[in-house]
Parts: sequence; structure tokens; C-alpha cells
Amino acid sequence: MKRKFAAAAAAFVLSGALSGCGGGASEQQAPPPPPQVAFVEVRQESVTLTTELPGRITAYETSEVRPQVNGLIRARLFEEGDRVAAGQPLYRIDPAPYQAQVASAQAALRRAQAATGSTAALARRYRELVGINAISRQEAENARTGADQAVADVAAGRAALRTAQVDLGRTTVRAPIAGRIGRSLFTTGALASSSQTEALATIQRIDPVFVDIQQSSADLLALRRRLLDGDLTRGGSDAARVRLKLEDGSTYGPEGRLKFADVSVDPATGSQVIRAVFPNPRGLLLPGMYARAELVEATEPNAILVPQRAVGRDEKGQPTVLVIGRDSKLARRVIQASRTRGQDWIVTGGLKPGERVAVDGTQILQPGAQVTPVPYRPGAPAPGGQPPKAQAQAK
Repeated sequence: MKRKFAAAAAAFVLSGALSGCGGGASEQQAPPPPPQVAFVEVRQESVTLTTELPGRITAYETSEVRPQVNGLIRARLFEEGDRVAAGQPLYRIDPAPYQAQVASAQAALRRAQAATGSTAALARRYRELVGINAISRQEAENARTGADQAVADVAAGRAALRTAQVDLGRTTVRAPIAGRIGRSLFTTGALASSSQTEALATIQRIDPVFVDIQQSSADLLALRRRLLDGDLTRGGSDAARVRLKLEDGSTYGPEGRLKFADVSVDPATGSQVIRAVFPNPRGLLLPGMYARAELVEATEPNAILVPQRAVGRDEKGQPTVLVIGRDSKLARRVIQASRTRGQDWIVTGGLKPGERVAVDGTQILQPGAQVTPVPYRPGAPAPGGQPPKAQAQAK
């Protein structure tokens, strides 16, 4: 009896041990949960389209200071690099020859004025004498003609005097516009001539300034076509606003506005010049500087933004994304995305609102893989424990 009881107990313990071992094996062989994949949900929104283009800064107004009379420069009346006002004296040319011309013109005018009295009196007497047939009619006509010529000589004398006074005034060379004057190419004692090819100096008005921007005529044509088709809409007053990035990478504070687009295309470059105007109260922008202008072109009313890290390329170079279906499986999708805004692609086709696009956690996954979707949070650690930056480097 005791032997039967011991055998039964041993069999019970052995069956328990075997069942325990079998349970551990089943736990070790259980499939792991699907990997987590961060996603963004597709939604439509209105997006302002901008384009960054190269440009050059030019002065709002430029005027070359040139002499209009001949003579030696006696004085320079400004400091190079200073701001000058319109009409401010800049150079003084030797006035002596022109003062003499004024004096000569004044004397000639007085002589002509003196002659008008005697010729007018003679014409009156002859007119009376011809009435009584004391002189011939021809003599009377000659006297009247002489009086008229004397009056014309007075007018010519006044004009000559005015010309001489103008030339005398031009011996003081004045600033034609207000602005900043550059270096003087002529010094005191140099001979100035009204026919010289070189300017004495150059004045530039640099508040405000122009920025001449080069835009491809093909891109501009595509933009206009989309506007005409109604795919895009003008952004109201914002469409005329321009932001500027300087050579050192910084953004210029004040915004500018578009003035006009050139009416022709440069056949050598295939580009069209667009001109914007920027305020420049501190004189930070100088003519000739290189800059990049960000133009507000239009508004995409039903655009879809997808993070750039979520977009790849297939063997044909087409942009693709991985879409998480309702069954939580990945599917590759070809999209249409021709431009970016910040860190996102602007998608114009291939996706519908409400679909889920995989962003992180798909590095080793293939289409058709089962995943666990989790919402994408920028800056948060990516699924799998890696931060988004590290995963981007792994890609």
C-alpha cells in the first residue's frame, strides 16, 4: 500500500514539473508585439508659398556730379563719404573768366538799350515827314526797321547776359540730389571740362534701396498658370511683401515690398528681373551687396504638409511615403511634392485627409509590416529609444 502511494506521489510531482517546463517554453516562444511607428495624420490647410531668390542691392537714386563749365577747380567743399543735401555746394571752379563775360554782356545790353531811344525817335519823325511827302516812303520804312532791330538787339543782349550769369553760377558745382557722396576723383587745381568723360564724384541715395531679384521665367510662367487655373490664390497685401537675408546669413529686420517685374526676359539668362524696395534708415544695406530675397508668391488653399524626414525616393526618383492602413500595416505610396516650406514638404497629390503617414520607426521595416501606430511629437524620443536626430543619422 505504501509503495502504491509513493509511486502515485512521484507521478504527480513529475507531471507538475513537466507542465511547469512546458509553460516556460510557451512564454519564450510567444511572438513580440509589433514595433512602434510614429505617424502624422494628414490634414489640409492653407499654406503661403514663398520662394528664395538671389538679388543685388542698388541705390534708389544715383547721380554723377559733372562740371557744366570749363576751368580750374579752386576748392572742394565736402568731405568724402558725407551725406549731402540737394543743392549743396560741392566744388568751386575759377569764376574770373565768367565774371568778365557777365560784365561784357551787361555793357552790350546797355549799348543796345541806348540805341533804341534814338532809332525810335527817328522812326517817329520819318513817319510824320512821309505824311507830307517830305521824304520818300522807303526812308521811313528803313527808319522803322532800324527801330525794330534796336529792340531785338536789346532782347538778344538780355539773353546773352542771362547766359553769362548762368555760366557764372555753374562755377559753383552743386549736388543734384540728396544722398551719400563717394570719393572725389578730382582734386583742387585739376582742370574741369564740361565735355570730360569722368564724373567729379557720385552721389547715391540709399534710404530706401532697391533689391533687383532674378527669377526664372519658367518658374514665373508656372506660377502664373496655376494662378489662372485657380489652383493658387493671391495672398492679398501679403503677396507684395519681401524678406531679405544678408551675406552673413542674418535676416534683415524691415520687410520690403515689390515694386514691379520687368516687362521682358533676358535672353542670355532666361530670367526676369523683379525689383523690391527696402527701407534703409541706418545705412546697413549698400549698393552692390549680395542678398537673398524671400518672396511671398501666392497661397495654396488645400495644401498638405508632411515632414521631410517622412519622405523618401524610389528607384525612379519619385517621392514616396509609408502610409499606415486601418489594419496597422505599412504601404508605400507615391506622392506629388515639388517644393518645401521650412522642415515640411508641400504635398499636392497622392494623399487624402485622415490618412496616417509614418515619420519615425520605419528604418528596418518593409511595406506590409504590422506596426503599432503612435502619434508623432517633434523633439520627443523616437520609437525604439533613439532620439529623432539619431534616427535621422541612421537613415
